[in-house]
Amino acid sequence: MQQAPSLLIYRLNLCDSPASTLTASWSQRTDMVNYYYLLKLFLIMSLLVIQAFVTEKFYVHLVPESFCSVPPAFLYQEYRDTSKQQEIEQRRQRDNLSPGLMAETEVPESGVMSPPVLQLQLRNSSRSLSLWQNLEAVQASGLLTQLPQREIIMQEAMFELVTSEASYYKSLEILETHFLRNPVLINTLSHSDTHFLFSNIEEVMKASERFLMDLEHRIEKSILISDVCDIVYCHAVEHFSVFIKYVINQVYQEQNYRQGNQAFREAMATLENHPRVRGLSFTSFLILPFQRITRLKLLVQNILKKAEENSDREANAIKAHQQLERIVKECNEGVRKMSRTEELISIEKTLEFKSKSVPIISHSRWLLKKGEVQLMAGPKSTRTMRSRRLYQPLYLFLFNNLLLVTKRSSSGDKFQVLDSCTRAMLRTEDLKDQGQMLANVFNLKLLENQEERQVSYMLKTSSMSDKLRWMCALTPNRRTRFMSTSAHQTDSPQVQCIQSYSSQESDELSIEMADVLNLLERTDDDWMMGERLHDGERGWFPSRVVEEIQSKEVRAQNLREAFRIQQVQEGGGVPQTGTRSGLRAGRRTPKSSSVSNHWTDPMGQCSEIKQ
Repeated sequence: MQQAPSLLIYRLNLCDSPASTLTASWSQRTDMVNYYYLLKLFLIMSLLVIQAFVTEKFYVHLVPESFCSVPPAFLYQEYRDTSKQQEIEQRRQRDNLSPGLMAETEVPESGVMSPPVLQLQLRNSSRSLSLWQNLEAVQASGLLTQLPQREIIMQEAMFELVTSEASYYKSLEILETHFLRNPVLINTLSHSDTHFLFSNIEEVMKASERFLMDLEHRIEKSILISDVCDIVYCHAVEHFSVFIKYVINQVYQEQNYRQGNQAFREAMATLENHPRVRGLSFTSFLILPFQRITRLKLLVQNILKKAEENSDREANAIKAHQQLERIVKECNEGVRKMSRTEELISIEKTLEFKSKSVPIISHSRWLLKKGEVQLMAGPKSTRTMRSRRLYQPLYLFLFNNLLLVTKRSSSGDKFQVLDSCTRAMLRTEDLKDQGQMLANVFNLKLLENQEERQVSYMLKTSSMSDKLRWMCALTPNRRTRFMSTSAHQTDSPQVQCIQSYSSQESDELSIEMADVLNLLERTDDDWMMGERLHDGERGWFPSRVVEEIQSKEVRAQNLREAFRIQQVQEGGGVPQTGTRSGLRAGRRTPKSSSVSNHWTDPMGQCSEIKQ
């Protein structure tokens, strides 16, 4: 089927050098080259060259000159990493400012902080991102001396959304032309397998193409960007549903093909070593759509934080954010549903029930945590040995509504179910204060097990953090999750992620560089539990991948911004200045890694940690 020609990226700049050089870079889908477009291109370029020599300064672009500041070789993966690193550095600079300097850079009525001039120096390297205020047309217009700093910051936020979309489209082009259209790779797959692997990527590309062209037209109207969130909203409503289908269908495919298709692996290795992909993996291209829709939501959040209250920009940003939030949520739910179902099926195949069988697979059930613990069996004695405590290994499967107590078989691939209990009937008790030998030991009480009896297990974990994680998972701290307004503290500890981390267990949280989290718990063996500000997701992560935000003013700023976004997500609009309301982002101050010695239940207080 004939497709619309892809965007070309042109640049004619006769003032970039004393010799007034003419440069033109363009990329086009190979299957769309035909006589008509080549003739049309020749005529256009001829006219542009003539006009350029007359005016001595002329920019030509189907994607405007602002996009050309993102080099064609600057792929979205590189943009994303660079952008996050710069965000980290900017936050560090704000964190290091004295309170007096912080006050001078803050806009009181909205809580928006103007970045110090030093922040702009972060973007001067060859691998840095471009700024709106560095465009020649902007500098020549005199706008930088006329606009307030607040508006310049807003222009930069909108400009990043546009330029990052151009970078994203370039990476999608490589996914299509370098991988999808490669005959050697495609010959290793059947037609159905190709569709299974790449899903509806062409629909995703068309959506990006339309979106980019509308953003381009907005920029072409004026170098002073009026708004972009109205465009985001329209495209999110009309075209971005293709992201949901792609993300849900794509999750496991690349891994499966690498495992089972030798010819595919060999062809892929050759393609991944090509200079065009800059050492990036095929997987990094496959996951682009989900990364983009998530990043787009954060970029709109950034615009919303800076928008003047009760303005058209704010209204458009709110609508765009709500629509993107819906799409991201559907993507996440679709992925979770597939992965949870697959995990339940895999677990059920390994279970052997001693007596009464318990159905495992259910649409309303998912795994929260699994792992081995040691059961303290009690005092034993023999003729040759003194009385001692023996430990027997148990393997726990904790679901959102069920606990299975199992024992691993001698073969290691099966688990015999010894006991089970609904999660609501679990209680835990810490035993740390009863001696060093019990430092990593806690009691687990099943108020009513599968035989309708009350049973207690004394369990030992491998570390202090593992014990705390099991206790919090078995008896979740519901009260902390739904704290009252009076309990929120604007100076609660916060951390920012400085190294991306992928969760290894179900109770862990995958975090990306520049994520900001409220710190809920910390242990002496370097694990933390946090809640991400921009979406409220909670989980554990190692402390080595984050750094604490020291400035009280920066922490308060982060909470104000999170509060504003939360109000939007709940459909309540933007709060008025001084409004006090339930802010999920505000949390209690973490205490030390000691846990209170009392029974806890799902509606009660989980162990607090002292700092």
